[in-house]
Amino acid sequence: MKLSARNKLAGTVVAIDKGAINSTVQIDLGGASIVTAMITNAAVADLGLAVGKTAYAIVKASDVIVGAD
Repeated sequence: MKLSARNKLAGTVVAIDKGAINSTVQIDLGGASIVTAMITNAAVADLGLAVGKTAYAIVKASDVIVGAD
């Protein structure tokens, strides 16, 4: 599969919190960085996600806002 997104972050699934329709999935990227995403329960099943498995956080954004103090 090819994607237009250029930000692909590999990590390990550390938590899946299933709701009625959606699940919150946490992916540990290492270095104390965790990405959290909300996806459908069907997507969790289709991707075969489970705690301990490798997964990718793929980020596609047309705008990124940066701030500083």
